[in-house]
Amino acid sequence: MFLSGLGETDALTLSVGLLALAALLLLKRILPLIPASQVVVVLAIAATRVLGLEHHGLDIVGPLPGGLPPLGPPDLTLSQYGALVAGAAGIALVGFAEGLGAARTYAAKAGDRIDPDRELLGLGGANLASGLCSGMVVNGSLSKTAVNGAAGARSQVSGLTAALFTVLTLLFLTGLFEELPEAVLAAVVISAVVELVDVGALRDLYRLTTPALTAVYGLASRMDFLGAVAALLGVLLLGTLQGLLVGVGVSLLLLLRRSSRPHLAELGRVDGPAGSGPRWVDRERESDATTEDRVTVLRVESGLYFANSEFVHDRVVDAARPENVRAVVLDVRAVPFVDATAARMLDRLAEDLQGHGAALLLARDLGQVRDLLRHPHALYPSVEEAVRAAHARIRGDNGGDGER
Repeated sequence: MFLSGLGETDALTLSVGLLALAALLLLKRILPLIPASQVVVVLAIAATRVLGLEHHGLDIVGPLPGGLPPLGPPDLTLSQYGALVAGAAGIALVGFAEGLGAARTYAAKAGDRIDPDRELLGLGGANLASGLCSGMVVNGSLSKTAVNGAAGARSQVSGLTAALFTVLTLLFLTGLFEELPEAVLAAVVISAVVELVDVGALRDLYRLTTPALTAVYGLASRMDFLGAVAALLGVLLLGTLQGLLVGVGVSLLLLLRRSSRPHLAELGRVDGPAGSGPRWVDRERESDATTEDRVTVLRVESGLYFANSEFVHDRVVDAARPENVRAVVLDVRAVPFVDATAARMLDRLAEDLQGHGAALLLARDLGQVRDLLRHPHALYPSVEEAVRAAHARIRGDNGGDGER
Protein backbone atom coordinates (compact mmCIF):
# COMPACT_ATOMS: atom_id res chain seq x y z
CA MET A 1 0.00 0.00 0.00
CA PHE A 2 1.89 2.99 -1.33
CA LEU A 3 0.14 5.88 0.40
CA SER A 4 -0.08 4.32 3.86
CA GLY A 5 3.66 3.62 3.81
CA LEU A 6 4.87 7.12 2.91
CA GLY A 7 5.53 7.98 6.55
CA GLU A 8 8.09 5.17 6.82
CA THR A 9 10.22 6.38 3.89
CA ASP A 10 13.99 6.00 4.43
CA ALA A 11 16.13 8.69 2.78
CA LEU A 12 18.99 6.36 1.80
CA THR A 13 16.67 3.70 0.39
CA LEU A 14 14.73 6.34 -1.55
CA SER A 15 17.92 7.85 -2.95
CA VAL A 16 19.32 4.48 -4.06
CA GLY A 17 16.01 3.50 -5.63
CA LEU A 18 15.62 6.79 -7.52
CA LEU A 19 19.25 6.67 -8.71
CA ALA A 20 18.81 3.10 -9.94
CA LEU A 21 15.51 3.95 -11.64
CA ALA A 22 17.03 6.98 -13.36
CA ALA A 23 19.99 4.88 -14.55
CA LEU A 24 17.66 2.19 -15.90
CA LEU A 25 15.48 4.65 -17.82
CA LEU A 26 18.52 6.53 -19.16
CA LEU A 27 20.30 3.38 -20.34
CA LYS A 28 17.16 2.13 -22.06
CA ARG A 29 16.85 5.42 -23.91
CA ILE A 30 20.45 6.07 -24.98
CA LEU A 31 21.74 2.46 -25.16
CA PRO A 32 18.71 0.30 -25.97
CA LEU A 33 20.83 -2.70 -26.99
CA ILE A 34 22.53 -2.88 -23.59
CA PRO A 35 20.77 -5.10 -20.95
CA ALA A 36 20.14 -2.18 -18.61
CA SER A 37 18.69 -4.27 -15.77
CA GLN A 38 21.72 -6.57 -15.59
CA VAL A 39 24.13 -3.62 -15.71
CA VAL A 40 22.37 -1.74 -12.91
CA VAL A 41 22.07 -4.87 -10.75
CA VAL A 42 25.80 -5.64 -11.08
CA LEU A 43 26.77 -2.02 -10.33
CA ALA A 44 24.42 -1.91 -7.31
CA ILE A 45 25.89 -5.10 -5.84
CA ALA A 46 29.40 -3.78 -6.39
CA ALA A 47 28.58 -0.42 -4.80
CA THR A 48 26.99 -2.12 -1.80
CA ARG A 49 30.09 -4.23 -1.23
CA VAL A 50 32.55 -1.35 -1.68
CA LEU A 51 30.64 1.26 0.33
CA GLY A 52 29.11 -1.05 2.90
CA LEU A 53 25.67 0.45 2.35
CA GLU A 54 23.93 -2.28 4.30
CA HIS A 55 25.64 -0.97 7.42
CA HIS A 56 24.00 2.42 6.90
CA GLY A 57 20.47 1.08 7.04
CA LEU A 58 19.98 0.04 3.41
CA ASP A 59 17.91 -3.12 3.14
CA ILE A 60 19.47 -5.81 0.98
CA VAL A 61 18.10 -9.11 -0.28
CA GLY A 62 20.19 -11.05 2.26
CA PRO A 63 20.95 -14.77 2.40
CA LEU A 64 19.03 -16.86 -0.10
CA PRO A 65 18.41 -20.58 0.46
CA GLY A 66 20.14 -22.68 -2.18
CA GLY A 67 19.30 -26.03 -3.67
CA LEU A 68 16.08 -27.42 -5.07
CA PRO A 69 12.95 -27.70 -2.89
CA PRO A 70 11.69 -31.12 -1.77
CA LEU A 71 8.99 -32.90 -3.76
CA GLY A 72 5.61 -33.89 -2.34
CA PRO A 73 2.50 -32.28 -0.88
CA PRO A 74 2.79 -29.87 2.07
CA ASP A 75 2.87 -31.48 5.50
CA LEU A 76 -0.50 -30.17 6.68
CA THR A 77 -3.50 -31.65 8.42
CA LEU A 78 -6.96 -31.67 6.89
CA SER A 79 -8.11 -28.85 9.18
CA GLN A 80 -5.11 -26.74 8.16
CA TYR A 81 -5.99 -27.24 4.51
CA GLY A 82 -9.51 -26.03 5.29
CA ALA A 83 -8.18 -22.93 7.04
CA LEU A 84 -6.21 -22.02 3.91
CA VAL A 85 -9.20 -22.15 1.53
CA ALA A 86 -10.33 -18.52 1.98
CA GLY A 87 -6.85 -17.07 1.52
CA ALA A 88 -6.16 -19.39 -1.39
CA ALA A 89 -9.36 -18.27 -3.12
CA GLY A 90 -8.31 -14.62 -2.81
CA ILE A 91 -4.82 -15.37 -4.13
CA ALA A 92 -6.30 -17.33 -7.03
CA LEU A 93 -8.66 -14.45 -7.91
CA VAL A 94 -5.89 -11.84 -7.87
CA GLY A 95 -3.42 -14.12 -9.63
CA PHE A 96 -5.79 -15.00 -12.45
CA ALA A 97 -6.92 -11.39 -12.91
CA GLU A 98 -3.35 -10.13 -13.05
CA GLY A 99 -2.18 -12.97 -15.28
CA LEU A 100 -5.06 -12.56 -17.71
CA GLY A 101 -4.49 -8.80 -17.80
CA ALA A 102 -0.79 -9.28 -18.59
CA ALA A 103 -1.57 -11.89 -21.24
CA ARG A 104 -4.14 -9.69 -22.96
CA THR A 105 -1.88 -6.64 -22.87
CA TYR A 106 1.03 -8.37 -24.54
CA ALA A 107 -1.16 -10.43 -26.85
CA ALA A 108 -2.70 -7.21 -28.16
CA LYS A 109 0.76 -5.82 -28.86
CA ALA A 110 1.65 -8.93 -30.86
CA GLY A 111 -1.73 -9.20 -32.60
CA ASP A 112 -2.54 -12.51 -30.87
CA ARG A 113 -5.68 -13.73 -29.12
CA ILE A 114 -6.11 -15.08 -25.59
CA ASP A 115 -8.46 -17.88 -24.50
CA PRO A 116 -9.30 -17.23 -20.81
CA ASP A 117 -10.31 -20.88 -20.28
CA ARG A 118 -6.93 -22.12 -21.46
CA GLU A 119 -5.18 -19.49 -19.35
CA LEU A 120 -7.09 -20.69 -16.28
CA LEU A 121 -6.29 -24.31 -17.10
CA GLY A 122 -2.61 -23.50 -17.56
CA LEU A 123 -2.40 -21.52 -14.31
CA GLY A 124 -4.21 -24.26 -12.42
CA GLY A 125 -1.86 -26.96 -13.69
CA ALA A 126 1.21 -24.83 -12.97
CA ASN A 127 0.04 -24.12 -9.41
CA LEU A 128 -0.71 -27.79 -8.81
CA ALA A 129 2.81 -28.71 -9.91
CA SER A 130 4.27 -25.86 -7.84
CA GLY A 131 2.37 -27.02 -4.76
CA LEU A 132 3.79 -30.52 -5.14
CA CYS A 133 7.31 -29.07 -5.42
CA SER A 134 7.15 -26.75 -2.38
CA GLY A 135 7.05 -23.83 -4.80
CA MET A 136 5.44 -20.41 -4.65
CA VAL A 137 2.17 -19.31 -6.24
CA VAL A 138 2.37 -19.27 -10.04
CA ASN A 139 0.67 -16.49 -11.97
CA GLY A 140 1.26 -14.36 -15.04
CA SER A 141 2.70 -11.45 -13.09
CA LEU A 142 2.30 -8.13 -14.86
CA SER A 143 5.59 -6.83 -13.48
CA LYS A 144 7.58 -9.97 -14.35
CA THR A 145 5.97 -10.09 -17.78
CA ALA A 146 7.00 -6.48 -18.29
CA VAL A 147 10.58 -7.27 -17.26
CA ASN A 148 10.56 -10.26 -19.60
CA GLY A 149 9.17 -8.19 -22.47
CA ALA A 150 11.62 -5.37 -21.85
CA ALA A 151 14.45 -7.91 -22.10
CA GLY A 152 13.30 -8.81 -25.62
CA ALA A 153 11.32 -12.00 -24.98
CA ARG A 154 9.05 -12.98 -27.87
CA SER A 155 8.06 -16.63 -27.30
CA GLN A 156 7.71 -19.42 -24.72
CA VAL A 157 11.44 -20.08 -25.08
CA SER A 158 11.99 -17.14 -22.75
CA GLY A 159 10.06 -18.95 -20.02
CA LEU A 160 12.05 -22.15 -20.51
CA THR A 161 15.29 -20.15 -20.45
CA ALA A 162 14.24 -18.36 -17.27
CA ALA A 163 13.35 -21.69 -15.66
CA LEU A 164 16.74 -23.15 -16.60
CA PHE A 165 18.65 -20.18 -15.19
CA THR A 166 16.46 -20.21 -12.07
CA VAL A 167 17.51 -23.80 -11.40
CA LEU A 168 21.17 -22.94 -12.02
CA THR A 169 20.89 -19.92 -9.73
CA LEU A 170 19.30 -21.97 -6.95
CA LEU A 171 22.04 -24.56 -7.23
CA PHE A 172 25.13 -22.39 -7.63
CA LEU A 173 24.56 -18.61 -7.76
CA THR A 174 22.39 -17.53 -4.84
CA GLY A 175 25.34 -15.99 -3.06
CA LEU A 176 25.84 -13.43 -5.83
CA PHE A 177 22.51 -11.73 -5.06
CA GLU A 178 22.75 -11.50 -1.29
CA GLU A 179 24.02 -7.90 -1.36
CA LEU A 180 21.56 -6.63 -3.96
CA PRO A 181 19.65 -3.65 -2.48
CA GLU A 182 15.92 -4.23 -2.38
CA ALA A 183 15.40 -0.67 -3.64
CA VAL A 184 17.34 -1.55 -6.81
CA LEU A 185 15.24 -4.68 -7.27
CA ALA A 186 12.11 -2.51 -6.95
CA ALA A 187 13.54 -0.04 -9.50
CA VAL A 188 14.02 -2.87 -12.01
CA VAL A 189 10.36 -3.82 -11.65
CA ILE A 190 9.14 -0.21 -11.78
CA SER A 191 11.17 0.58 -14.91
CA ALA A 192 9.52 -2.35 -16.67
CA VAL A 193 6.00 -1.75 -15.41
CA VAL A 194 6.03 2.00 -16.08
CA GLU A 195 5.81 1.22 -19.79
CA LEU A 196 2.45 -0.42 -19.12
CA VAL A 197 0.93 2.62 -17.41
CA ASP A 198 -1.52 3.59 -20.11
CA VAL A 199 -2.89 7.03 -19.28
CA GLY A 200 -4.28 7.23 -22.80
CA ALA A 201 -6.46 4.18 -22.14
CA LEU A 202 -8.02 5.91 -19.11
CA ARG A 203 -8.60 9.00 -21.22
CA ASP A 204 -10.28 6.88 -23.90
CA LEU A 205 -12.48 5.20 -21.28
CA TYR A 206 -13.56 8.62 -20.00
CA ARG A 207 -14.47 9.73 -23.50
CA LEU A 208 -16.35 6.50 -24.21
CA THR A 209 -19.77 8.08 -23.89
CA THR A 210 -22.04 10.53 -25.67
CA PRO A 211 -24.20 13.45 -24.49
CA ALA A 212 -27.26 11.29 -25.12
CA LEU A 213 -25.93 8.48 -22.91
CA THR A 214 -24.90 10.93 -20.20
CA ALA A 215 -28.36 12.49 -20.22
CA VAL A 216 -29.95 9.05 -19.74
CA TYR A 217 -27.54 7.32 -17.34
CA GLY A 218 -25.58 10.17 -15.69
CA LEU A 219 -22.32 9.00 -14.09
CA ALA A 220 -23.17 5.39 -14.96
CA SER A 221 -22.56 6.24 -18.63
CA ARG A 222 -18.81 6.23 -17.77
CA MET A 223 -19.01 2.87 -16.02
CA ASP A 224 -15.73 1.48 -17.40
CA PHE A 225 -13.76 4.61 -16.51
CA LEU A 226 -15.13 4.80 -12.97
CA GLY A 227 -14.51 1.09 -12.39
CA ALA A 228 -10.89 1.43 -13.55
CA VAL A 229 -10.29 4.49 -11.35
CA ALA A 230 -11.92 2.76 -8.36
CA ALA A 231 -9.66 -0.28 -8.79
CA LEU A 232 -6.58 1.96 -9.15
CA LEU A 233 -7.34 3.96 -6.02
CA GLY A 234 -8.34 0.83 -4.13
CA VAL A 235 -5.00 -0.84 -4.84
CA LEU A 236 -3.08 2.30 -3.78
CA LEU A 237 -5.05 2.84 -0.59
CA LEU A 238 -6.04 -0.67 0.53
CA GLY A 239 -3.90 -3.27 -1.24
CA THR A 240 -4.10 -5.47 -4.31
CA LEU A 241 -6.89 -7.87 -3.33
CA GLN A 242 -8.97 -5.18 -1.65
CA GLY A 243 -8.46 -2.83 -4.60
CA LEU A 244 -9.59 -5.48 -7.04
CA LEU A 245 -12.71 -6.12 -4.98
CA VAL A 246 -13.40 -2.37 -4.81
CA GLY A 247 -13.16 -2.13 -8.61
CA VAL A 248 -15.47 -5.11 -9.08
CA GLY A 249 -17.93 -3.74 -6.50
CA VAL A 250 -18.07 -0.27 -8.07
CA SER A 251 -18.54 -1.78 -11.53
CA LEU A 252 -21.40 -3.97 -10.30
CA LEU A 253 -23.11 -1.04 -8.58
CA LEU A 254 -22.83 1.11 -11.72
CA LEU A 255 -24.11 -1.77 -13.86
CA LEU A 256 -27.06 -2.22 -11.52
CA ARG A 257 -27.73 1.53 -11.56
CA ARG A 258 -27.64 1.59 -15.35
CA SER A 259 -29.77 -1.49 -15.87
CA SER A 260 -32.31 -0.49 -13.22
CA ARG A 261 -33.14 2.71 -15.14
CA PRO A 262 -33.14 1.56 -18.76
CA HIS A 263 -33.73 3.96 -21.60
CA LEU A 264 -37.18 3.84 -23.15
CA ALA A 265 -36.92 5.49 -26.52
CA GLU A 266 -40.01 6.98 -28.13
CA LEU A 267 -39.96 5.92 -31.76
CA GLY A 268 -41.11 7.80 -34.84
CA ARG A 269 -41.45 6.91 -38.49
CA VAL A 270 -39.00 8.10 -41.16
CA ASP A 271 -38.95 7.19 -44.82
CA GLY A 272 -36.41 4.51 -45.65
CA PRO A 273 -34.58 3.91 -48.93
CA ALA A 274 -36.72 3.35 -51.98
CA GLY A 275 -38.48 0.00 -51.80
CA SER A 276 -37.45 -0.73 -48.21
CA GLY A 277 -40.43 0.79 -46.42
CA PRO A 278 -40.42 3.14 -43.42
CA ARG A 279 -38.00 2.92 -40.50
CA TRP A 280 -38.77 3.43 -36.82
CA VAL A 281 -36.10 5.43 -35.02
CA ASP A 282 -35.50 7.22 -31.72
CA ARG A 283 -37.11 10.64 -32.00
CA GLU A 284 -34.43 12.20 -29.79
CA ARG A 285 -31.82 11.24 -32.37
CA GLU A 286 -33.78 12.04 -35.52
CA SER A 287 -35.97 15.11 -35.11
CA ASP A 288 -37.74 14.63 -38.44
CA ALA A 289 -39.33 11.35 -37.30
CA THR A 290 -43.13 11.58 -37.18
CA THR A 291 -45.40 10.12 -34.52
CA GLU A 292 -48.65 8.21 -34.89
CA ASP A 293 -52.04 9.59 -33.94
CA ARG A 294 -53.35 7.88 -30.79
CA VAL A 295 -50.53 5.28 -30.85
CA THR A 296 -47.32 5.56 -28.83
CA VAL A 297 -44.34 3.47 -29.92
CA LEU A 298 -41.64 2.73 -27.33
CA ARG A 299 -38.43 0.68 -27.39
CA VAL A 300 -36.95 -0.78 -24.21
CA GLU A 301 -33.15 -0.79 -24.51
CA SER A 302 -32.33 -3.34 -21.82
CA GLY A 303 -33.16 -6.75 -20.50
CA LEU A 304 -36.19 -6.86 -18.24
CA TYR A 305 -35.71 -8.23 -14.73
CA PHE A 306 -36.72 -7.63 -11.14
CA ALA A 307 -34.56 -4.51 -10.68
CA ASN A 308 -36.09 -2.53 -13.55
CA SER A 309 -39.51 -4.07 -14.20
CA GLU A 310 -41.40 -1.51 -12.09
CA PHE A 311 -39.50 1.38 -13.67
CA VAL A 312 -40.43 0.17 -17.16
CA HIS A 313 -44.03 -0.46 -16.08
CA ASP A 314 -44.43 3.08 -14.75
CA ARG A 315 -42.79 4.67 -17.80
CA VAL A 316 -45.08 2.80 -20.20
CA VAL A 317 -48.17 3.62 -18.15
CA ASP A 318 -47.16 7.30 -18.09
CA ALA A 319 -46.84 7.20 -21.89
CA ALA A 320 -50.47 5.99 -22.10
CA ARG A 321 -51.93 8.59 -19.71
CA PRO A 322 -52.81 11.23 -22.35
CA GLU A 323 -56.50 10.82 -23.22
CA ASN A 324 -55.85 10.50 -26.94
CA VAL A 325 -53.50 7.49 -26.59
CA ARG A 326 -55.42 4.30 -27.34
CA ALA A 327 -52.54 1.86 -27.92
CA VAL A 328 -48.90 1.38 -26.88
CA VAL A 329 -46.58 -0.56 -29.16
CA LEU A 330 -43.56 -1.92 -27.34
CA ASP A 331 -40.59 -2.71 -29.58
CA VAL A 332 -38.85 -5.57 -27.74
CA ARG A 333 -36.09 -6.25 -30.25
CA ALA A 334 -33.50 -4.83 -27.81
CA VAL A 335 -34.73 -6.97 -24.88
CA PRO A 336 -32.28 -9.90 -24.63
CA PHE A 337 -33.90 -11.57 -21.61
CA VAL A 338 -36.93 -11.46 -19.31
CA ASP A 339 -37.07 -12.98 -15.83
CA ALA A 340 -40.18 -14.22 -14.03
CA THR A 341 -40.78 -10.87 -12.30
CA ALA A 342 -40.67 -8.99 -15.59
CA ALA A 343 -42.91 -11.55 -17.29
CA ARG A 344 -45.56 -10.98 -14.62
CA MET A 345 -45.03 -7.23 -15.03
CA LEU A 346 -45.87 -7.45 -18.75
CA ASP A 347 -49.07 -9.30 -17.92
CA ARG A 348 -49.98 -6.65 -15.34
CA LEU A 349 -48.96 -3.87 -17.73
CA ALA A 350 -51.45 -5.07 -20.33
CA GLU A 351 -54.21 -5.02 -17.71
CA ASP A 352 -53.25 -1.57 -16.41
CA LEU A 353 -53.20 -0.14 -19.92
CA GLN A 354 -56.66 -1.55 -20.52
CA GLY A 355 -57.74 0.37 -17.44
CA HIS A 356 -56.57 3.54 -19.19
CA GLY A 357 -58.41 2.56 -22.36
CA ALA A 358 -55.24 1.55 -24.22
CA ALA A 359 -54.03 -1.73 -25.66
CA LEU A 360 -50.52 -3.22 -25.39
CA LEU A 361 -48.94 -4.64 -28.53
CA LEU A 362 -45.46 -6.18 -28.75
CA ALA A 363 -43.38 -5.81 -31.89
CA ARG A 364 -40.51 -8.02 -33.10
CA ASP A 365 -40.02 -11.69 -32.25
CA LEU A 366 -39.04 -12.30 -28.64
CA GLY A 367 -37.56 -15.74 -29.33
CA GLN A 368 -36.89 -17.63 -26.10
CA VAL A 369 -38.15 -14.68 -24.07
CA ARG A 370 -41.68 -15.46 -25.23
CA ASP A 371 -41.58 -18.78 -23.35
CA LEU A 372 -41.69 -16.99 -19.99
CA LEU A 373 -44.84 -14.97 -20.74
CA ARG A 374 -47.79 -16.56 -18.97
CA HIS A 375 -50.48 -15.09 -21.21
CA PRO A 376 -50.44 -14.69 -24.98
CA HIS A 377 -49.71 -11.08 -25.94
CA ALA A 378 -50.40 -9.44 -29.28
CA LEU A 379 -47.04 -10.03 -30.99
CA TYR A 380 -46.14 -8.74 -34.45
CA PRO A 381 -43.04 -9.31 -36.60
CA SER A 382 -42.40 -5.58 -37.11
CA VAL A 383 -43.24 -2.23 -35.57
CA GLU A 384 -45.03 -1.17 -38.75
CA GLU A 385 -47.39 -4.16 -38.61
CA ALA A 386 -48.01 -3.60 -34.89
CA VAL A 387 -48.93 0.04 -35.56
CA ARG A 388 -51.33 -1.00 -38.33
CA ALA A 389 -52.92 -3.55 -36.00
CA ALA A 390 -53.26 -0.87 -33.32
CA HIS A 391 -55.09 1.43 -35.70
CA ALA A 392 -57.33 -1.44 -36.77
CA ARG A 393 -58.23 -2.05 -33.13
CA ILE A 394 -58.96 1.63 -32.59
CA ARG A 395 -61.22 1.70 -35.65
CA GLY A 396 -62.98 -1.44 -34.42
CA ASP A 397 -63.51 0.06 -30.96
CA ASN A 398 -64.98 3.19 -32.59
CA GLY A 399 -67.34 1.21 -34.75
CA GLY A 400 -65.28 1.77 -37.90
CA ASP A 401 -65.21 5.57 -37.60
CA GLY A 402 -61.79 5.94 -36.09
CA GLU A 403 -59.00 7.77 -37.85
CA ARG A 404 -55.73 6.30 -39.05
